[in-house]
Amino acid sequence: MTMKKDLATAYRELKSPNIKTRKRALKVIKDFKREKKLLNR
Repeated sequence: MTMKKDLATAYRELKSPNIKTRKRALKVIKDFKREKKLLNR
């Protein structure tokens, strides 16, 4: 998984009016959460 953006940027982009940007930000956040869950096992 390549980290294109940090989490703070992704959360900020969720407020964007652009749909593509919002979806991309959501993907970054979900990937980040999935990685965190795998590391905690």
